[in-house]
Amino acid sequence: MSTKELLISEIEEVPELLLTEVLDFVHFLKAKIGREKLDMAMMSESSLSKDWLKPEEDEAWQNL
Repeated sequence: MSTKELLISEIEEVPELLLTEVLDFVHFLKAKIGREKLDMAMMSESSLSKDWLKPEEDEAWQNL
């Protein structure tokens, strides 16, 4: 049985009153993943900007 199938099986046994908390946790995890991707992009941008700001880069891209 896959992890997804196991999770669905477990969720089916959760009392209705707790399903809102389960859903909140799933939303939290999705938001966390989104924040981590954004953080990684922000770190990459500051690192790569050193190369982007070189005069050679401006010259290489001026015809596009």
